[in-house]
Amino acid sequence: MFFFYFMMIKMSFTHKFHLLSISPWPIILSFSSFLFMMNLLNIFYSFKKNMINLILSILLMMFISLLWWRDTMREHTLGEHSMTSSKNLKYGFILFILSELFLFISLFWTFFHSSINPLLEIGTIWPPKNIKIISSLNIPLLNTMILLSSSISVTISHHFLLNNNNKKSMMFLLNTIILGFIFTYFQLFEYMNSNFSISDSIYGSIFFLATGFHGIHVLIGSLFLLSCLIRMFYFHFNYKTFICFELAIWYWHFVDTIWLFLFMIIY
Repeated sequence: MFFFYFMMIKMSFTHKFHLLSISPWPIILSFSSFLFMMNLLNIFYSFKKNMINLILSILLMMFISLLWWRDTMREHTLGEHSMTSSKNLKYGFILFILSELFLFISLFWTFFHSSINPLLEIGTIWPPKNIKIISSLNIPLLNTMILLSSSISVTISHHFLLNNNNKKSMMFLLNTIILGFIFTYFQLFEYMNSNFSISDSIYGSIFFLATGFHGIHVLIGSLFLLSCLIRMFYFHFNYKTFICFELAIWYWHFVDTIWLFLFMIIY
């Protein structure tokens, strides 16, 4: 297993980047994802023995993903993205967002099923007894305003980029990123001051799973926009070519929309 990890990393470092060559990252990432799933299953049989393999497989996936993203940015910067490749990137990202959407739909379905038909084990009441729910008028409402404001600011940033105003576009994009990290901080503060945990019945499990999973998406989206800000600083984008920034905006609007449903349904 260690030999396989070593060979994968060696291939990653020795790969000579060429825009006309076939990318090795899809097949390598597929193998590393398979290793991750196998190691994830193995820890149920021997946690201490297989934990190091699981950590290595996660690091390998992250490393290969970064290299794949690096090559994609190079292709874009050097103007090697044709209309067809740009459309394929958009179609692929749409499918990714749809897969995330159905995942959240399953979480909402679980919440509705448990709330409409509470089990006998939780006293046939919803929320379960002795669970003090978080008021929607405190931090959740504040986070809603923060995310809506960030959605407006990233749209304004996109507008200035289309009008070839790179400076103002960076300013509003930085504002969006700051709001994203503020949202993450307030959600962490909410978790730390909650009177129930993820192990407190089905309510605690679905609450922390749904809101926590969304919080991870906000953090990833903030890092996605941060990478776009860095690239914008080096003038990788202009009013004609900004596919990466456009995809990041799609992702951010998706995160905002999911939060509105979380706020209305769970809070």
